[in-house]
Amino acid sequence: MKRIAVLTTGGDAPGMNPAIRSVVRYGISKNLKVLGIMRGWWGLVNEELREFDHHSVSGIISQGGTILKTGRCPEFAKKEYQDRAFNTIKKNAIDGLVVIGGNGSFTAAHHFGETYNVACVGIPASIDNDINGIDLTIGSDTAINTALAAVDNIRDTATSMERIFVIEVMGRECGFIALSVALAGGCEDVLIPELKPDWERMCHDIVQGNIRGKLSWIVVVAEGAGSAIDIANKITEFTSLETRAVVLGHVQRGGRPTAFSRDLALRLGEAAVDSLLKGRRNIAVGLCCGKISEVDFATAIKKKEIKAEYWYNLIKTLT
Repeated sequence: MKRIAVLTTGGDAPGMNPAIRSVVRYGISKNLKVLGIMRGWWGLVNEELREFDHHSVSGIISQGGTILKTGRCPEFAKKEYQDRAFNTIKKNAIDGLVVIGGNGSFTAAHHFGETYNVACVGIPASIDNDINGIDLTIGSDTAINTALAAVDNIRDTATSMERIFVIEVMGRECGFIALSVALAGGCEDVLIPELKPDWERMCHDIVQGNIRGKLSWIVVVAEGAGSAIDIANKITEFTSLETRAVVLGHVQRGGRPTAFSRDLALRLGEAAVDSLLKGRRNIAVGLCCGKISEVDFATAIKKKEIKAEYWYNLIKTLT
C-alpha cells in the first residue's frame, strides 16, 4: 500500500478535522502518500483531489467542521456515479480509502467497497452516536456539551420567569443527544423517537408539579419525536400554563471539539491507517468497551439499540 485517500461525508461533526490530521500525519510517518478528497463522495466522483503533506493539516486540531468539506450525495447510489468514483481511484492509484462519517456514509462505503473491491475503512463521526457496535462516535460528546450549555442557560430563565420550556435538539432517528442532555441537565421530561409519548401523563406531571410549587419545567425533545413549537402549544392547551419553545438546531454541529472528541479522533485516525496497512477492508474502527476495535460495516450500519426505557425512567426518577 503506497497511496491512501481520506474523505468526510454526510453531516459534519466536531472532531472530523483532528481525524483528518491524524490520518494524514500518521500515514506520512508510515511512508504513505495521502490524498484529501474534497466534498465527500462528490469529490471522488468528480476527481476533486489534493495531495496532503505534514503542513497541510497544521492548525486544524481545534477547529470544528471539516477542511475537506462535506455533504450528502444521494446520486452516489447510482451505478454511473460509482463507476466514475472507481475510475478516480484507478486513475490516481489509490490503494485504500478512509471514510469519516456516520451511518449513511458507512452504508455507501460498504456497498462501494464490496462492489468494486476497494479497501475501505471507516472512522465513525456523528453527533447522533448512531453507529452500531461502537460506544461513542467522534463529535457526540461535543454536541451533547454544546446542547447542555444551552439548557443550563435556559434553566436560569425558566426558573426566574417561572415558565415551561420545550427545547428541541438534533436526532431524527436517534434520541441519544436528547436523553444525555435531559439526564445531565436535570430536565423534567424528554421525548425521543424510540418511545411513544404519553401526553396525558406528561401534562398531568406538569400540573401536579405546579400545584406543589414547582414553577419551572424543561422538556427536551429530539427533532425526530416532534416539533418543539407544536409540543409547547400542546402543553399550553392541556395545562393552561405559559410555555416557550427553543430550537437549538445546527449550533450543535459546530464549535471547538472537546478534549474527548479530539483524543478519540486522533486515536481512530491512527487505527484506520494501521488497519489499511494490515490489509483490512470493509470495516470501521471505533471505541468499544474502552478499547479501539474493528467492527464490520455490515454490523456497524445496523440500527443501534439504546436503552431508552432505562434512561427515561432514570430521568423521571431523578426529577
